[in-house]
Amino acid sequence: MADIGAFARSYMGRYTQYKNGWNYEDSCILVAAIDLWQATGDGFYRDFAMGYMNRFVKEDGSIPTFELHAYSIDNIAPGRPLFFALDQTGEEKWRTAIEFHMNRLRTHPRCKCGNFWHKEIYPWQVWLDGLYMAQPFRMLYESRLNKNADIADITGQFRVVRAHLYNPEKGLYYHGWDESRQQPWCDKETGLSANFWSRAMGWYLMAMIDCIDFCDEQMFEHRQYLVELFREAVAGIRPWMDEETGLILQVIDRADVEGNYLETSGSSMLCYALLKGVRLGVLQEDRWMPLAKKAWKGLTETKMITGEDGETHICDMCRVAGLGPGDKRDGSVAYYLSEDRCCDEVKGVAAFLMAASEAMRAGI
Repeated sequence: MADIGAFARSYMGRYTQYKNGWNYEDSCILVAAIDLWQATGDGFYRDFAMGYMNRFVKEDGSIPTFELHAYSIDNIAPGRPLFFALDQTGEEKWRTAIEFHMNRLRTHPRCKCGNFWHKEIYPWQVWLDGLYMAQPFRMLYESRLNKNADIADITGQFRVVRAHLYNPEKGLYYHGWDESRQQPWCDKETGLSANFWSRAMGWYLMAMIDCIDFCDEQMFEHRQYLVELFREAVAGIRPWMDEETGLILQVIDRADVEGNYLETSGSSMLCYALLKGVRLGVLQEDRWMPLAKKAWKGLTETKMITGEDGETHICDMCRVAGLGPGDKRDGSVAYYLSEDRCCDEVKGVAAFLMAASEAMRAGI
């Protein structure tokens, strides 16, 4: 097995920010670094995360590069690592930055059902991705800074997703739902997109297990609802895991389609969720740990390669996928398989390293 610590250090040591401004892609690698620090105690990971955040968050807590011109649920995700910075330093600027993200979320547009729009350019739409972008941050905020006053809004948004995006026959969740039923990619009766995308399911599983982790245990009914929802979701995806590797396909239920492939980012998210679920006592160890170990072995033995540059790389990642706007990105199987398949994409690497942190904790 490759040296995961050496890979992580090499990747972070040469990491360049994904965009010029404050963005969710970079926040994913920050969360991975924080997870690795918590798993290993290696100060390299702490310094990586703190160094990045200090470059963007000013002494007064402002973030000049935060995208203010349009609402995007993605922009809330970078608020999560700020709690780590606050814990590490106790400096007021981090609390100010956290409150800025929360105030931004308070004014974020909502669907009639109560859930946040995915983005201002994607009105009336709920995507699985968006649960991860906002709700773990909110759960941290509720449990630590808001006395759980609005926790029902968090579990309520998960309830809406379960009601509208879940397919009980497949045990899977569709990528997106258009409440207005206007988008070209949606079914005009249900508002649903057409397929089950690996990374969308991965975001959703991580959103649930992280919210369970951050939920105040005194809020038993809310936490238990998320636990039951999570257990249902992992039971649903279990039959679709590849028998040999434990990984999942880019279009999860379409093994019959030529060109479909075992996709690394969604599989890493699934592996992380399973390992963390066992660690938190949410999943039964004797039933789920063998599957988690199989997925971890599948990732490290089939998706890691040594390139001509002598560096280790993680391959078979979907670079990006979405729905719309307009006639673009129609959510078909052909669409998901047309998106660029690459190595070392930041979201995929971050998910892989989050899974690595859980594997380290589990001693595998």
